Amino acid sequence: MKISGKAIKFGKDIDTDVILPGKYLVLVDPKELAKHAMEGIDPDFPKKAEKGIIIVSGKNFGCGSSREQAPLALKYAGVKCVIAESFARIFFRNSINIGLPVIECEGISNLVNNDDDLTVDLLNGIVQNNSNNQIINGIKLPQFIIEILDDGGLIENLRRRINK
Repeated sequence: MKISGKAIKFGKDIDTDVILPGKYLVLVDPKELAKHAMEGIDPDFPKKAEKGIIIVSGKNFGCGSSREQAPLALKYAGVKCVIAESFARIFFRNSINIGLPVIECEGISNLVNNDDDLTVDLLNGIVQNNSNNQIINGIKLPQFIIEILDDGGLIENLRRRINK
């Protein structure tokens, strides 16, 4: 399972209020949520993300409240994957549950620039920066998480397993 896209970088401690401000939690349509993704830090983010991007961030991405709408807004905005030095645990699991690939990769924020062309190999936990030919080792995801992501999220994974 490989994902490719241009990088958009953010700093550390990006909380869910920045990813999706609380005033939009009343929205239920993921496409409407996507229009407000990262609004708290970059109002133009949805336009930048619509062709498919990879977010690169420092430590503690997704800290704050446990709102599942935050990763959902990112996914529907066009985010193909989030790579961070570390994640808030609930954000990490919410992302997996809705089918948004996430990978922890120590030092990634110092090794990638905005608009770098990246390829993420989720099976092996490897990020390749195609812009500077650098290979960066991340934390390999367990097979059961790969299966959930492959199925598009936890609900689809459960449906597949029940119907098997």
